Amino acid sequence: MNSLEELKRATVFPMGEENRMFEKYFIGKSYLNMLTMEGIGIGNVTFEPVCRNNWHIHHKGGQVLLCTAGRGYYQEWGKEPQELHPGDVVNISPEVKHWHGAAPDSWFAHLAVEVPAEGASNEWLEPVSEEEYGKLK
Repeated sequence: MNSLEELKRATVFPMGEENRMFEKYFIGKSYLNMLTMEGIGIGNVTFEPVCRNNWHIHHKGGQVLLCTAGRGYYQEWGKEPQELHPGDVVNISPEVKHWHGAAPDSWFAHLAVEVPAEGASNEWLEPVSEEEYGKLK
């Protein structure tokens, strides 16, 4: 998915505005459209090519990613990256250090579902290094 126009045709959820609220935790531009915050937080997150978020940990609640368009990656600390495509589902357990984002040559979109839990929080950590990211296919 090389162009933004292709991505917009491929996904049913609007991409929203540039993600200024969390931009300090991303390399590259991302876009966020919060679909709901009632009972459970679900956001449509769109990544331009090369964009990825920092390593982070969801404490107590975890997260589910529902991939909707383009090609991206998910990686847990100490494991190999997983290539992601539309229709893929990633279940992220609480306390797992990870990152996710677009492939170097593709836009990528996923729904980020925050698993509710009492006292749930998100801890943002260091950026994914250029060396780590450069090893992707």
